[in-house]
Amino acid sequence: MRIAVVGATGRIGAKLTENLLANGHSVKALSRGGPALDALVAKGAEPFLGSFDTGEGELGRFFEDADAAFLMVKTLWAGEDFHGHYPEVALRFFDALRDSPVKLAVSLTAMGSELSGNTGHFQGFHILDQILNRLQGIKLVHLQGGWFMEDLGRWSDAIAQHDSIGFTLAPDVKAPWVSIQDLADNAAKEFDTLNDGHRSVKQLGIDYTMPEIAEIVGRALGRDVGYRFVDMRDHKVETVFRERFGTLDRWVYDLNTSAALNDGRVKFSNDRPSLPTTMEEFVNETLRPLIEQARTGGAKSETFLSWCSQS
Repeated sequence: MRIAVVGATGRIGAKLTENLLANGHSVKALSRGGPALDALVAKGAEPFLGSFDTGEGELGRFFEDADAAFLMVKTLWAGEDFHGHYPEVALRFFDALRDSPVKLAVSLTAMGSELSGNTGHFQGFHILDQILNRLQGIKLVHLQGGWFMEDLGRWSDAIAQHDSIGFTLAPDVKAPWVSIQDLADNAAKEFDTLNDGHRSVKQLGIDYTMPEIAEIVGRALGRDVGYRFVDMRDHKVETVFRERFGTLDRWVYDLNTSAALNDGRVKFSNDRPSLPTTMEEFVNETLRPLIEQARTGGAKSETFLSWCSQS
């Protein structure tokens, strides 16, 4: 099968591309270029310069000779267009795919993408799904991923300095977490799985509360690590955030994200495949070395997450 991979040199795309090549597929790798793309070409991928996130390149030609496609949108954070980015990229996908020979598309979306309304981070994924669902003649798999375990590295400095993880997720809320390798492995399997459904949803993630994660980290380090819940509805927290860490637009975006999780609107079903990488394994093999490195690497610039982690 000839598969066109969007974001082929990113954290997920690179692992997926390597998996697909190892499984005998022909891969057309979309990237803006650089050593990471050169490495994939050396392994057998065909390069295609461009980006659906920015609109660069002859994107209308990217899918013109592909049997299948992997789609993903770059996550935007501070100072960027949270609300307009996902619809803009989704429409580029739609325009490029609708007259293409692609018969199967696997789209990386997120938990909560089935919900409409003010769900913050998840709202953009809902729009992405809805636009892609308009495609005719293409089997579409919505691959809903949980939080990436690798993103726990953003707390490595805070853990090293304060033995604490601070976040806006309520202590009793279980959220799904998935390693990037497991996500890429499962995405690759979708291209070898016969699915009669025109539209399907697959959810990936293992549920943990934030205190459970803190306890796992503490066991790996051999000392107590606590969890500090920061309520974004607190006016003092909002003042600190807007004065030191972000804009009003970003504050509202993050507030809606945490509210959608904490009030139970955004959650996964129990019908999910088992995943090989547990939080214990990830913490011991990946996160612990980052924390140990942070302990000897000197003080870093304070972020909202490190501020949240201070008692």
